[in-house]
Amino acid sequence: MGNTDSKAFTLPKPILTLLVSLLIVGLLLWEHFHGGVPKHHILQRKELPEISNWWGGLLLPVLTWFLLGRVQKRIDKQLFMGSEPKNYRFQIMGYFISGLCFAILLVIAFINNYTPFLENVPYIFLMISLFIPIYFSEFILGFILGMSYTFGVILPTAFVLILAMFGLLIYKFIRPLLVKIGAKIINRIQ
Repeated sequence: MGNTDSKAFTLPKPILTLLVSLLIVGLLLWEHFHGGVPKHHILQRKELPEISNWWGGLLLPVLTWFLLGRVQKRIDKQLFMGSEPKNYRFQIMGYFISGLCFAILLVIAFINNYTPFLENVPYIFLMISLFIPIYFSEFILGFILGMSYTFGVILPTAFVLILAMFGLLIYKFIRPLLVKIGAKIINRIQ
């Protein structure tokens, strides 16, 4: 039926999780000894509860382990079904870097109070999801890592998970419909 050697590609999950754990603990310790670990109000509203970045020391390693496991399961499933996608590492890194870069752009826009970009972030996310699967675990992990220095871990995680649900619907259902309509239009033109 397919390739029974489903471990042909294995992510170094323990090493990557340890690296992320060391980075977040290092950041939290540095913040602790340089003015204190920041807290963030939900939606930047003082009347809403605030969340300490200390929670990121627990959540980020767990998220990393879980999300890398999801990536491995997806690749294993593709291998088992006989579909051997080429360039596993390139795809995984591409989606990870896409999430990371988008998060960094969002952080830069936030720090510089560039409201035209910030006001359109949900729409930009939805447009991106027409082209890449923003619901893939590597994109989500890249996004969370890219935002965690500025916003902590909790808020970016909640934000990206909500948008990833919409991204899943768009990528799985709306995108194929648009591709089909586009193919019909191109066939009529030719």
